[in-house]
Amino acid sequence: MNTTVDTAKNLEPDALLQAIADYVLTYDVTQSQEAMHTARLCFMDTLGCGMLALGYPACTKMLGPIVPDVQVLSGARVPGTSYILDPVRAAFNVGCMIRWLDYNDTWLAAEWGHPSDNLGGILALTDYLSRRAVQAGSPPLKLRVVLEAMIKAHEIQGILALENAFNRRGLDHVLLVRIATTAVAAGLLGCDRDEVINAVSNAFIDGGALRTYRHTPNTGSRKSWAAGDATSRGVWLALMAQRGEMGYPTALSAKIWGFEDALFGEPLKLPQPFGSYVMENVLFKISYPAEFHAQTSVEAALQLHPKVRNRIDEISEVVIDTQEAAVRIIDKTGPLTNPADRDHCLQYMVAIGLIFGQLTADDYEDARAADPRIDALRAKMKVNELKSFSSDYLDQDKRSIGNAVQVFFSDGTQTERVVVEYPVGHRRRRAEGIPLLQEKFEHNLATRLPAKSCRLITNLCAEQDRFEDSAVHEFVDLMVI
Repeated sequence: MNTTVDTAKNLEPDALLQAIADYVLTYDVTQSQEAMHTARLCFMDTLGCGMLALGYPACTKMLGPIVPDVQVLSGARVPGTSYILDPVRAAFNVGCMIRWLDYNDTWLAAEWGHPSDNLGGILALTDYLSRRAVQAGSPPLKLRVVLEAMIKAHEIQGILALENAFNRRGLDHVLLVRIATTAVAAGLLGCDRDEVINAVSNAFIDGGALRTYRHTPNTGSRKSWAAGDATSRGVWLALMAQRGEMGYPTALSAKIWGFEDALFGEPLKLPQPFGSYVMENVLFKISYPAEFHAQTSVEAALQLHPKVRNRIDEISEVVIDTQEAAVRIIDKTGPLTNPADRDHCLQYMVAIGLIFGQLTADDYEDARAADPRIDALRAKMKVNELKSFSSDYLDQDKRSIGNAVQVFFSDGTQTERVVVEYPVGHRRRRAEGIPLLQEKFEHNLATRLPAKSCRLITNLCAEQDRFEDSAVHEFVDLMVI
């Protein structure tokens, strides 16, 4: 007799596992129209980021089946490509595209991350399930289901990030993508409460990737596919639970061997009930493909560009005041060896803004980085933590991401100190940001899809009710090449 299984069945599941399962299975997120509308914008922006990434060979070489020439009958489609894959591998493909350019949404708290990373698993699974349903003579899944799953995945990832700093333990935030995708994927598959708990317990047991691939001296391209890996793993764990694979009720709290003792060092906190708070307050990367802690510093640098562009050689010092989190993760000196290194360097991003008056994905490539003025200007930068920026960053009523930039010249003159506390993608600047978000979406689609397809997609996405009532697989077909 397998006594391990019997013993596990008799244990009361950890409270957090139960809370996640109950939220996924019973909470009605549609009661927040703001969350549903924001989720549609997030869906558009996230897929647009994926379309833009397909122009970069470093991304596209990661895509497709695990081995060449494999297609799956009734599989999920990968937008912007001709691939037909099983939902696990499709989730990796979509997740990899979404995250590649560091241009999709962001959530900042004690932990940070990109909740729309979960769309890789959500879209792949719902597309697959929609096609299977039609083949069986049943109604397809509607995009309303995708939005609801997105809101729940955002919420699970974001609420767990509020007061649990996995980064301080050296763990990467993509573990929250795996947990959130696992939970909502299990719900989409029709798992019951016990099965959702089983799936999520296994997601925690997977532990967490080390953050070393985001930091000197190991910064590298894994940070661009790590979320694809996490969301695909979530789909796999949910499928395992649906097949009856057991769970581990005290995966978090078990002494010595549980997640909290073995990896986190203390009990995980759930500071507020799950609802729709995260989607309502999510941060969009509208203006620049930059690590979000630097968004407002780039905006400040661009404001200063007209006053410094003809005096770059005269600059003696650039002072950047920022938040503690930015100092900890993107304050970098010394050589930057690849695009993944550069797009997580505060000084590099500010230098590009000051010198060129822009910041695009191409500015992280080797051709741009070879300009000697960039590193020369980086060497003149001083980065300081401003306590008020740090406190406002953690204030739930503000969630600011403040930065200030000031340039000093060798003749003793200086620019004004430009302070930007909230980026365009912040909830407090949502009205200003939505038209720009739509422009970003249309531009990104046009980099990959024919004009006719772009028109059909943008027209459909412009109407909330029509969008929600559209079949998932039919929408995805509009994006297939």
